[in-house]
Amino acid sequence: MFKDHATLMHELRDYASPKAKITRLIKSGEIIQLRRGIFLPAGERGYSRKSLAAIIYGPSYVSFETALSHYGLIPERVNAITSATFKKNKNRIFHTPLGDFYYYYLPTAAYPYAVKCEQEGGANFLIASPEKALCDLLFRAGRVGSCEALRGLLHDDWRIDPGDLERLDIAAVEFLAPLYRKTVFRHLLTLLKKGT
Repeated sequence: MFKDHATLMHELRDYASPKAKITRLIKSGEIIQLRRGIFLPAGERGYSRKSLAAIIYGPSYVSFETALSHYGLIPERVNAITSATFKKNKNRIFHTPLGDFYYYYLPTAAYPYAVKCEQEGGANFLIASPEKALCDLLFRAGRVGSCEALRGLLHDDWRIDPGDLERLDIAAVEFLAPLYRKTVFRHLLTLLKKGT
């Protein structure tokens, strides 16, 4: 799996210049540099990009479009991995040889809830529940002024099927909504209780 800088330096300690050897390994394509200080052997096949997301930047968990696609709530296949983080107050993007990884901050109060551990390619990763992924995405979406505007966003822009929304756990959304402190969540609860 992945190796950090200290581990790689230790493994290459017998070389006259371990740092120069790391540079040569990257240039030759024998190792992939995911970000500064984090490496993956080029021949590695069993990795999961979802599990790498927390290694590249953390603490974080998979959410937003990636999680909604994972659960089949949005029809598009998402190529980039989108994750939630907190206490950063700055969104981050990492372009790697394995794809793009996006990190968006959330309010600290909302961050730790409704996250579960799943497995892909033999590796564990943390992912938001369907309700949490939707709430995270709505927090990031900006101002949505009415129930009608929200309905348009959910159905027309994000193409979430009304039947899928009706299957969400309203109690989970009721618990999560106040943690984000945004008006859009009142509209979401109204739509969910009406049956969108």
